[in-house]
Amino acid sequence: MFSRILIANRGEIALRIIRACRELGIETVVVCSEADREAAYTRLADRVVCIGKAPPRESYLLADRIIAAAEIANVDAIHPGYGFLAESASFAEQCRASKIEFIGPSAESIRMLGDKAAAKKLARKTKVPTVPGSGDVLEDEDQAARVADEIGYPVMIKAAAGGGGRGMRIAHNQASLRSSLHAARAEAAGAFKDGRVYLEKVIEHPRHVEVQVLGDRHGNLIHLWERDCTMQRRHQKLIEESPSPAISSSTREELCRSAVRLARAAGYFSAGTVEFLVDRKENFYFIEVNTRIQVEHPVTEMVTGIDLIAWMIRIAAGQKLTVRQKDVPQIGHAIEARINAEDPAEGFRPCAGRIEQFRPPGGPGVRLDSHCYAGYVIPPYYDSLIGKLIVHRPTRDEAIACMRRCLDEFHIEPIKTTIPLHREIFRHNNFITADIDTLFIERTW
Repeated sequence: MFSRILIANRGEIALRIIRACRELGIETVVVCSEADREAAYTRLADRVVCIGKAPPRESYLLADRIIAAAEIANVDAIHPGYGFLAESASFAEQCRASKIEFIGPSAESIRMLGDKAAAKKLARKTKVPTVPGSGDVLEDEDQAARVADEIGYPVMIKAAAGGGGRGMRIAHNQASLRSSLHAARAEAAGAFKDGRVYLEKVIEHPRHVEVQVLGDRHGNLIHLWERDCTMQRRHQKLIEESPSPAISSSTREELCRSAVRLARAAGYFSAGTVEFLVDRKENFYFIEVNTRIQVEHPVTEMVTGIDLIAWMIRIAAGQKLTVRQKDVPQIGHAIEARINAEDPAEGFRPCAGRIEQFRPPGGPGVRLDSHCYAGYVIPPYYDSLIGKLIVHRPTRDEAIACMRRCLDEFHIEPIKTTIPLHREIFRHNNFITADIDTLFIERTW
């Protein structure tokens, strides 16, 4: 096992990794920007190294500075968390070339699965259903028009090298397709330094269902069931739950088997997530793989009792998985609500600033993953996530009731948050009956 790990991230995920390391008896080093120098989680780490100014491009995205900090601190491994450099194949290679283990998959797997067009090729090869589309990156507008005419409008333009809704556009006809291509390419190039895009058929009224996989370096690979992430706004997840309330047991089994088949074909180890769209007839289509820990991983931990962060660390240290597929439970129902410093009434405008009052909820089966507290200043440079409120109960109805109570208890002032929106969602009949799709928020609010 490692003796010291550097955490190349910030916020709640940095705190989550520190806690896992503490339980494993591992010392922690956190890097931070000048804006995060006084963050609460830095006080829990054994050592803190400031690596630059507040903007990510001057701190958390500087691989050379992070590796230099790791060498100075004499760490055995680096955990990248999510975002920033977590899905950078070159960063994984740099770490390992410096004799520092990267806590995540191989650079080859990241490169293969991080490119959405290449990942779809692998999915088709392993007989995992994919959304009809171009099958590869688009060369020009004429090719895009031909593909769109063949598969039928509406179509979705997607960035080949990214996610999070960037570089995505919907086109309903050829004119909008041609204009949207330019915008999508420009946005993708700005966000990912890669302007390549591809085309997919828009699946009508889809649900977003993803499968958590976990593999070691010895060929053992399992799934930890699925999470339903259908409740989104602008392709950003708001609520996640497990099990999915809208698929049958037979679809669940086939979905999970498909995810494992694809991950195995990529030689995958560590934690990863295989994402699908599911239509109203329960046909499912592969869309992408996230080669890192997900924001919503606590949902899986609650229903399986398996600590994903701890297992990522053990696997990176060369240990074998001791959990067999038949032993992975799916107990009860877990729901996560992402609490963001945003104003839903103003188009989800980010709301940086000082938190004066912070009164979190509690009680049986309630978990709050947050780095915030009364007096904490939310900086304007990063993602607006305040924390993740997770509840776990024997049934979905009980979990919803618990979440309502927790949201009513949760008090954050004076900044605007998504808590009021969540209060409405968890009382909305469509959510209660699971009659939603990925555009529900746009249509309803």
